[in-house]
This record gives sequence, C-alpha cells and structure tokens, in this order.
Amino acid sequence: MSIQIRSAAPADAPALLAIYAPYVAHTAITFEYDVPAEAEFARRIAETLKRYPYLVAEEDGVPVGYAYAGKFHDRAAYDWSVETSIYVEQHRKRHGIGRQLHGALEQELQRRRFLSMNACVACPMTDNDPYLTKDSIRFHEKLGYRLVGEFRQCGYKFGRWYHMVWLEKHIGSHEGTPLPVLWDTGSTEKFAQPID
Repeated sequence: MSIQIRSAAPADAPALLAIYAPYVAHTAITFEYDVPAEAEFARRIAETLKRYPYLVAEEDGVPVGYAYAGKFHDRAAYDWSVETSIYVEQHRKRHGIGRQLHGALEQELQRRRFLSMNACVACPMTDNDPYLTKDSIRFHEKLGYRLVGEFRQCGYKFGRWYHMVWLEKHIGSHEGTPLPVLWDTGSTEKFAQPID
C-alpha cells in the first residue's frame, strides 16, 4: 500500500465527507448528530486552511483519510496550541494510515511553530458500547499523548451518555518566549510518511 499525503482543498469535500459520514451516522466518535451538507463541509475545510494545516491521505489518488488542526481556544495566549482530528475510512483502520497522517500533521505544525497538540476524544462509559471503543484513546497514547482531563457524561448520543477526555502532546520547547506562529493559508505540498 502506497500512501501519499497532501494538503486538502475545499474541492476534496465530497470524498472527505464520504469518509466522515459513517462516523456521524453510526458511531459516537463524533458528537455531531447529523451528517453535514457538502457545501458546509467544504466551508469547514476552507475556514481551517486560512490558519491551520488540513491534510489528505491518498491511495492511488483516492482519499482514504484526513487530518487537520484547529483553534484550541479564542484567546491569544492559546495561539501555540491546537486541537487535532483524524479520520480514516473505517475498513482501512489499523493499516498505519492514521499514524502517517498524524506524523505529517505533527511535522507541519512544528514547521509553523505550534508547540502543543490537543485531542478531544469521546470515551465510552462501558467496555462493550456498540457505538464507541477506547481505540482512539489508545491510538493517541501510542503517539505520545498523555491524558490530562476527563469530563464525565457530557455527551449524549444514541440514547446514552458518553464521557469526553482531553489528551495532549508537546511538540516543541516551552522554555522562554516562543517564536510567533506562522499562520499559513494552505499549501499543495505533499507530505511523505512511509509506513514502518
């Protein structure tokens, strides 16, 4: 399997929405209830690209996953921190695509002088939930994230309550005064991330 990673564009909305929609409709991985319209999804991509990286993983030119960073909080003091999201086609999970996407995203965030990656992850209340496992938490922990907080029974979907946890990973030095973040408007650059 040869995966290429490149910057996304609003024109990718149909393909990326096809990846995202099953997560909305059939899982509690996202707390979104309704699959967004294609135009809304394209708007989200364009809005993200104004300041943050949004990457697409392709196999033979076909999108199979995507990852992006976004605003962690509105206040200026949070500029060096981002919230991250990764989605991979469900039948291609555990093939290393998520790890490749995360590696490329981390490198691009470092290039832009961001210092902290934060992941907001849904967490089931039981071990046998039909809509959610703890796989995403384990995935982030394997990538070097640490659990820093938990909100209990804060999300309600499919007639049941879910916890939400925050995980963080420092990707740069927090000593002294940080260099200003390099706010970008996106790029067509490809990001090579071989599978180990």
